Amino acid sequence: MQVGVLALQGAFREHQLALEKCGAGVRQVRKPEDLKGIEALVVPGGESTTMGKLMCDFGLLEPVRNLALEGLPVLGTCAGLIMLAKHIRGSQQASLGLMDMEVERNAFGRQVDSFEALLPIPVLGTVPLRAVFIRAPYIARAGGGVDILAAYGDKTVCARQGRFLAAAFHP
Repeated sequence: MQVGVLALQGAFREHQLALEKCGAGVRQVRKPEDLKGIEALVVPGGESTTMGKLMCDFGLLEPVRNLALEGLPVLGTCAGLIMLAKHIRGSQQASLGLMDMEVERNAFGRQVDSFEALLPIPVLGTVPLRAVFIRAPYIARAGGGVDILAAYGDKTVCARQGRFLAAAFHP
């Protein structure tokens, strides 16, 4: 499988290494032509406002959105979750707007408030996943077509809508 990793800013290298360990072919995506031939896309953690601005500047926002609407599976982690959302509280920043959800940025506090947790995600089995929350968002509202996969306390932190998967944490 050939997986693209959005490589404009953020944790793209960590995602690339993890995917390569799983046996996937990985291509860093920085320009629209880098999307050719990929079978899935990862939008990594980082800074969502910067990521959105760079996607617009490099002409990637619409091509990625169009491929996703044509069936390309997309995983968004942390800032990637924000980029997948249709609504971002208190912000007009650029996003892909693919998932019917409203998100709250930096919902767990500042950088110094970052933490790790063992997070139960029943669809993945019985073993909790080590989740790293770094200035993490959460899903404040999910539309009817969005399946909630995990919560941390009273905050929804992982969801799926069709071929789109969003996690508020770094897995």
